[in-house]
Amino acid sequence: MLTLDTDQLSTQEIQQYLQYAIAPRPICFASTIDLEGNVNLSPFSFFNLFSMNPPICIFSPSRRVRDNTTKHTLENIKVVPECVINIVNYNMVQQMSLSSCDYPKGTNEFIKAGFTQLASELVKPPRVAEAPIQLECIVQEVISLGENAGAGNLVIALIKKIHLHESILDASNQIDQAKLDLVARLGGDWYARITEANLFKVEKPNTKLGIGFDQLPNAIKENDSFTPNEKAQLANTNTVPVFNASNELKLSSEKIQQIKAALSNNETELAWAIIQTSV
Repeated sequence: MLTLDTDQLSTQEIQQYLQYAIAPRPICFASTIDLEGNVNLSPFSFFNLFSMNPPICIFSPSRRVRDNTTKHTLENIKVVPECVINIVNYNMVQQMSLSSCDYPKGTNEFIKAGFTQLASELVKPPRVAEAPIQLECIVQEVISLGENAGAGNLVIALIKKIHLHESILDASNQIDQAKLDLVARLGGDWYARITEANLFKVEKPNTKLGIGFDQLPNAIKENDSFTPNEKAQLANTNTVPVFNASNELKLSSEKIQQIKAALSNNETELAWAIIQTSV
């Protein structure tokens, strides 16, 4: 394994490794405004949701690594502490990328990238009409993480209004994950597209504790035919399956393949049912 000491790396080298490693990252497409009413629109992938009560997002317009300058988004937020976080889907990814060009201050990236300005209901910066989700935010605080090139500036944004396009909603007015067609940033020029084909579910053990690896039958726990992921699926059941102590659990190759097939379809109960027929 290659081990790196960040104290011995340049900022460019740290950026190269970490932006590839910490991914995929959601994209904060932030619209802001200055005191003269000039609108700015810029994407940031140092971004996530951090609190539900209060509803808080944080994104970071970092100081540029190449020349240690700050971004217009940060400058705007310091004088008009409001923003709209527009969520980016695949249909707008090329326009979003175009808007990230370092245009001179006062340039309206809505116009440059061909987006439609939509008036917000609460804050001064406009929304991106093409974005499937638009979050109107009040900036509560900006925390500087340093003055050197690459240093972050944490923008703590309180979400006040959530706008959802009808096209991404199901019959109950809940967001349909598959309809969003989100994109995310990876390292370098790479992006990820989240489509229905690459979505999968992992059941959360919210209220009932999984039995854990230690409670799995030895025929499962010590069987290299099952991956650690598959064993974890089986160990996430909340009741220890009961086996007759006088009967030995015997898993044929056919049974193993049946169990693995059930697990690949997230049918854990079926997998356990197959196991229990193997005594």
